[in-house]
Amino acid sequence: MKIKQIASAAAVLTFSLSLAACSGMSQQDKNTAIGAGAGAVIGGALTGGSAAGTVGGAAVGGVIGNQVSKPTK
Repeated sequence: MKIKQIASAAAVLTFSLSLAACSGMSQQDKNTAIGAGAGAVIGGALTGGSAAGTVGGAAVGGVIGNQVSKPTK
C-alpha cells in the first residue's frame, strides 16, 4: 500500500512539473492535460490502482477538460 501512495505522489509531481513546460499551449489544451491527469489519479484511486481504471479515468478526464473551455465560434 505504501508503494502505491509513493507512486501516486510521484506521478502527480511529475505531471505538475511537466505542465510548466507547456507554456505555449492554448487554454483548451492545458485543460485537456489537467483533466486527463486528474482523471487518471481519480480513476486509479477509485479502482484500487488498476490500469483500466487509470486509463479510463484519464480518457474521461481529458474529454471533460477539453470541453470545459471550448472556444466559441
